[in-house]
Amino acid sequence: MTMAVMQQYFGSIIYLVLLFAITSSALTGVSSFHVPSSAVTGISTSKSKLFSSNPEISPPPPPKSDVPNPISLIVKSEQSDRRNDLMLGEDAGMYNFANEKWGALGEAGWVTFFAAVATILAAVAVLWIYPPTGYGDDFVAFLENDIAHGNPHLVTLAFGIIFPIVHSGLASLRPLGEKIVGARFWRVIFAFPSLCLAYSWIVYFIAHAHDGIQFYDISQIGWVHGLAWITNFASFLFLYPSVYNLKEVAAVEKPKIHLWETGIIRITRHPQYVGQTMWSAAHLAMVGTSFTALTMALLVGHHAFACWNGDRRLEAEHGENFLKIKDRTSIVPFQAILDGRQKLPKDYYKELIRAPFVLIAVGSIGAYFVHPYMQAGAALAKNTGLVSGGILDPFFLELN
Repeated sequence: MTMAVMQQYFGSIIYLVLLFAITSSALTGVSSFHVPSSAVTGISTSKSKLFSSNPEISPPPPPKSDVPNPISLIVKSEQSDRRNDLMLGEDAGMYNFANEKWGALGEAGWVTFFAAVATILAAVAVLWIYPPTGYGDDFVAFLENDIAHGNPHLVTLAFGIIFPIVHSGLASLRPLGEKIVGARFWRVIFAFPSLCLAYSWIVYFIAHAHDGIQFYDISQIGWVHGLAWITNFASFLFLYPSVYNLKEVAAVEKPKIHLWETGIIRITRHPQYVGQTMWSAAHLAMVGTSFTALTMALLVGHHAFACWNGDRRLEAEHGENFLKIKDRTSIVPFQAILDGRQKLPKDYYKELIRAPFVLIAVGSIGAYFVHPYMQAGAALAKNTGLVSGGILDPFFLELN
């Protein structure tokens, strides 16, 4: 395995960062300029008060706009009019740049965040992604040869069964796991296998998306591509509603089961399900194969199950407060609003123009532009094939 190949493999980690939105942005500041008015000196030959030398008379100030500067909303979130809310849940995505600190390693700051992210991604790269040291290629080879016997449809079906069991299973075991090992360590236990399986499934999908029966091919129609792009971009604003506090994602701060009451939750109580449906529909429109159709159905099916499982977990954590918010929200987008159970505040835009949504939007655009690198990385993984074993083999041999 050459150094160039190793570098290409480690380059594929970029997609993991974009996929799970594990990144951060910092705004260095917002400058505002104010030019004070001054009286016009000298003797006026006109009776007009506008040009009078009287210092008590000055031009009227410009009218103030009721709409705040979007940049100021990103730097420091403003609360919307919540007089009609129950005030039982949190205000989603609130952010204040002034409160952000780099901090020292070990403190709840961005230095610790980046160190934690680098550590978990390095572990995924060494123990799973890179064939000479990792076991991801062994796992995929096992699915392909021993389970599916070369049928890619059966491989993606296996991923569609294994990933939900691991991901949703560990999420459901969270209350018990946190009692045993603590909230932060349980987040690591939950995240590592989820990242590994998600990486392998994504890479396998990219490499085999055009396999199977070709039902249609409308990818070259301009308006179809444009509609799919818009749908895909919008889907990410639904897909990652819980990435409001990246430090919790990386377990720098204690992870919590949040009960949101504002933001995208007003439109749908399960935005990840809606976002996954939109994402899957957009990709299926562009790649009309039986393999892609099966993969998209599996993804949407998992998120449909997560609607029930998520409600169950929220009720177990928040009890009556969740049930009251559940009555005012809906799974189907806008249904609660049309039914009159949910009322959007007049300044609802304040709940959407917030730093986390900007971060997600930037990450989504970045993911689009790195598609060629994703395809190249998936092709490299497919063509490299199996390199048996990994870095932990000596340890297992000693145990035997």
